[in-house]
This record gives sequence, C-alpha cells and structure tokens, in this order.
Amino acid sequence: MSFTLATWNINSVRLREPLVLRLLQEESPDILCLQECKSPVDKIPVEGFRALGYTHMIARGQKGYNGVAILSKLPIEDAGDRDFAALGHARHIAGRLENGVTIHNFYVPAGGDKPDREINVKFGQKLDYLTEMRDWFHGEKPEKAILVGDLNIAPREDDVWDHKKLLKIVSHTPIEVDHLGAVQDAGGWVDVTRQDIPEGNLYSWWSYRSPDWDAADKGRRLDHVWATPDISNAAHGSRVLRHVRGYDQPSDHAPVLATFDL
Repeated sequence: MSFTLATWNINSVRLREPLVLRLLQEESPDILCLQECKSPVDKIPVEGFRALGYTHMIARGQKGYNGVAILSKLPIEDAGDRDFAALGHARHIAGRLENGVTIHNFYVPAGGDKPDREINVKFGQKLDYLTEMRDWFHGEKPEKAILVGDLNIAPREDDVWDHKKLLKIVSHTPIEVDHLGAVQDAGGWVDVTRQDIPEGNLYSWWSYRSPDWDAADKGRRLDHVWATPDISNAAHGSRVLRHVRGYDQPSDHAPVLATFDL
C-alpha cells in the first residue's frame, strides 16, 4: 500500500476552503492533515472535499481558534485525542488506517512573543504541552505511527533564515529545541523530511509581516512529518510546496508532503 500524506496549517479552513480544494485538485494527496482550522467540526465545509474523493474526515474543532482535521481518500477510523497540558484546546487528533498505521495530527501552541514563562503564560503552556507529549511517548512507545503537524518549532540551524538572530525568538530558542528533541527521542521518531532532504535551508512558514515574503525568504521550518523507526524507511518523496504560500489570500504556512510505501 502506497499513500501520500500532506500536512498544512490552513489558518481557517472555512476562509480558505478554495485553497484547500485547489491543493487537493493539484496534488491529490491521499491524506491531508490540517491545523488551525478555526471551526467547529460541524461547520467544516466537507461537501467540496467529498466531491473530490475525500469521503473520510475525523476532526476536533472549536469556534475561532485551534482545530485539527484529517481528510482522507482512504478509510480511516478515529483513534482519539489528548488534551496535553489541560488547555482545553483542539490541538491533537489521531486516526488509524486499515493497514494499522496510526496518524497523529498536532498543532503545538505557538508560545506567544517572549521566550520566558515567568512573564509569558503562553510560553509556559507551550513547554508544558511538549513535556506531556514527551511523557506520553515515554509511557506508550509508538509503533507503526506517523506524526505530523505544525509543531511551531524550527529545530535545526538550517531550518531558519538566520540561526544567530533567531536564538532569542520564540520557535527557535534553545529551550524549545531541547523540548522538541526530547519529544522526538521519547518516541524514537524519525524526521522524515530531513531524512529525505538532509542538507540545506528549508522552510514551511513565512510571516505575513513581510510584504515580499518570497524575495526576503525569512522563513522557518515549523511543519513536520515524523515516523516511527519501524516504518521510517518506507518514507520518500518529501516536499515543501513553497509556491502555495503565494496563493491569493494564503495561509502563512506551506504544505509539507511525504509518501509512504507500506
């Protein structure tokens, strides 16, 4: 069984429904994991997705904030969710394919502007969220699993446009990178994107604040595809669809894709 999976922070699935439809038509991934849907589940515009063959959806939503969804051409069953750090946010959902592969879709908190939990509650929440992810994967070692989503951390020096300038900027601070590394180590997760594209600057997010984001290219790789060691060698064909950031009224994130032969 071969399938292609895409992950994309859509920044409002209702506002950007035409962009989702365009991506599904142009790329036709078998599975699309969305984050920051900003919609109750019953308000997600599923009719157009179904018309393109995405007849399966599992999701967790809330009005105006957060929200995660998995759209699939393949049968997929709801495998539950967890409320990490007891935030009461729709930030995680898991689905299980018929071949037994579990897909975890995450939207890790952004963490606010100041990388100091003493003065910024949101930064503390982000670290606590990551710590609970780590503890969960320590306690329940994942197998035959894929983890995707907007993890809101660019861990490597070449995952940001300027390593030194971003060391004190939320998403690339050493404490965040350490926390994400602990999550990865706890589950034995393999960074599929960097397994396929091991060298060079690679970004999936460009700020709205930059009027010419493409020329400035001050990006960060915040969106990730990981897999457990038992299936990571089955992954290939990783891509970041940079051009999607240039769609009309785009999300500030670009989709990240990988193919799995399982």
